[in-house]
Amino acid sequence: MNMFCFQCQETARNEGCTVRGVCGKGPATAALQDLLTFVVKGIAFYADLGAQHGASINEAGLFCLQALFATITNANFDDRRFEELIERGLELRDQLADRLSGELPSRIPPAASWHGTPAEYLEHAARVGVLSTEDEDVRSLRETIVYGLRGIAAYGDHAAVLGREDATIYRDLVRLLAATTDDEKTVDDLVALVLETGELAYRTMALLDAANTGAYGNPQISTVNIGVGSKPGILISGHDLRDLEELLQQTEGSGVDVYTHCEMLPAHYYPAFKKYRHFVGNYGNSWWKQDKEFESFNGAILMTTNCITPVRDVYRDRIFTTGMAGYPGVPHIADRTNDSAKDFGTVIERASRCASPTELETGSIVGGFAHAQAAALSDAMADAVRNGAIRRLVVMSGCDGRQRGRSYFSEVAEQLPDDTLILTSGCAKYRYNKLNLGEINGIPRVLDAGQCNDSYSLAVIALRLKDDLGIENINDLPLSFDLAWYEQKAVCVLLALLWLGVRNIRLGPTLPAFLSPAVVKVITRQFNLMPTADAGSDVAAMLAE
Repeated sequence: MNMFCFQCQETARNEGCTVRGVCGKGPATAALQDLLTFVVKGIAFYADLGAQHGASINEAGLFCLQALFATITNANFDDRRFEELIERGLELRDQLADRLSGELPSRIPPAASWHGTPAEYLEHAARVGVLSTEDEDVRSLRETIVYGLRGIAAYGDHAAVLGREDATIYRDLVRLLAATTDDEKTVDDLVALVLETGELAYRTMALLDAANTGAYGNPQISTVNIGVGSKPGILISGHDLRDLEELLQQTEGSGVDVYTHCEMLPAHYYPAFKKYRHFVGNYGNSWWKQDKEFESFNGAILMTTNCITPVRDVYRDRIFTTGMAGYPGVPHIADRTNDSAKDFGTVIERASRCASPTELETGSIVGGFAHAQAAALSDAMADAVRNGAIRRLVVMSGCDGRQRGRSYFSEVAEQLPDDTLILTSGCAKYRYNKLNLGEINGIPRVLDAGQCNDSYSLAVIALRLKDDLGIENINDLPLSFDLAWYEQKAVCVLLALLWLGVRNIRLGPTLPAFLSPAVVKVITRQFNLMPTADAGSDVAAMLAE
């Protein structure tokens, strides 16, 4: 076995990638990711102890966010950058240990005590990965916590980039991460910690929502062009809105247009970005089609976060990464220093020498239904539910992916009757956001709240509707959850919903491979989590709930 990874939905045979990742990462990169996670657990162990003695852990908390973010599926394939993070992590871990000195416990886990040269660390990586936990159920629950924390890390880092940090989030992050090194934790203990991870996910998404709306205003209902102009362009993908803001500022008056791609589409909904006339629209579809769409775009491409797929030679000389994203041989735009803006000059210069984009489609799509905008429609929505104009709301949020089985989500959208609304967020929407599904009393039948982190908005909308209708329990709403997942941010969202007590969630196109049969039984018994089936039977079941 060259490697073992089962953190994403497309893992081989829905069991685990053992030769090479379906995502494209090789065994060396997988080993470095395992090793970085191991080092971060050691940092968390000492940071948690320090917090118990009143020490500030903000530095450790922020590093843990950034390091875990780098290990998310399709974020970073650059071994050199992983090695740099590991070296920084080891220094920080040992500094935290030195500060505690005589306050150390008698039992210290391997992640906090192992020492060696960088080469020895890399050799050690094979022994600190997922399979180093022998008990299948303990392993399953530990990994569920870790993967939830990776999603939390992504959202927490985005908030920190915008100046929003919360010491209590750092505190709980290191506590939960440290708990995954404790061999005395029972299965019951770990189940409780999984739900605590969900609570932390909800708080972190709320923090990011406040950061985004505080910086750029509340999203508004917006019509987004999906055609192209005649000027050279830059295609910005990922999730980082501050990167987009600085790119728009630096391209103003340059003769280069800026287009969004995939999860950056919802940037068009924010008032602060509407003033840029060269911010012209969205190009293409979901992340997994980038190999063809990046070629036809013709211009420069900026990846701010995941999801980056193996880079093809045809556009290798015009793609750039920044933030926690990385790819071997691809130029990386350096982080900010002293809070100054990133320098996107090389991206802009490269774009200026490119042809304009090749048109893929024409027309427009509508979005911008985050919680503030939905609040303006809440009376109309509640009235439509009361009088039967809206029979059911279906949350179809989450991730898109390559598997053919994901056509299920398009089929569900097409088969849902005209008196149902679809609430969506994340790149899962690309399965149905360009279908002509019509309206109900002037309300579009597909309400896009935004990026995957904006699943927080969908929870807020559901809770508000519950109050407006005078319903005690969220599970008594005419509301179904039919979620798509691919990577760890979707895991984070799922855990948040479980913490909120949401039952009867359908998850597909497969249940996570990292959930052992016994853990699936526990979650099924407590929350009735179920796999998606076929579109027709699931639509019928949702309408009958």
